[in-house]
Amino acid sequence: MAEFAYNNKVHIGTKVSLFKANQGQDPRMGFEMKKKGKYEGAEKFAEKIRSMQEEAKAVLQKVQEDMKRYVNRERGEVEEYMVGNLVLLSTKDLKYHMVGRRMEKFTEYFVGPYRVKAIISSNTIELDLPSIIRIHLVVNVSWI
Repeated sequence: MAEFAYNNKVHIGTKVSLFKANQGQDPRMGFEMKKKGKYEGAEKFAEKIRSMQEEAKAVLQKVQEDMKRYVNRERGEVEEYMVGNLVLLSTKDLKYHMVGRRMEKFTEYFVGPYRVKAIISSNTIELDLPSIIRIHLVVNVSWI
């Protein structure tokens, strides 16, 4: 019943239900009267489904572009790091991963500087960390 309710709900982006987008018609509820008359031609029916799916794809593409534009307006430019740069590491999420530093109120906000060993991607870098920091060497640039 949950699957039927989900597939019969009209999608906000496409303005049609998932069932209608896939099958070309609304699902039978079981209590409506059967229609009398001839069935549509198979080719016409297939074309109707194809056009509905293309319309749904276009609407979903527009919604995706709108979401991307909304998210990207809040993002700033990412600072570019190079191998050999010295960076400070935030201790916000590291407080209990550092050996010998259990007093949270006395922990520094940033520790370092540590050398960048490698650039993994635009938002992850590998650092040359000492053994007192027990985390993975590859960190997100948000920690810097």
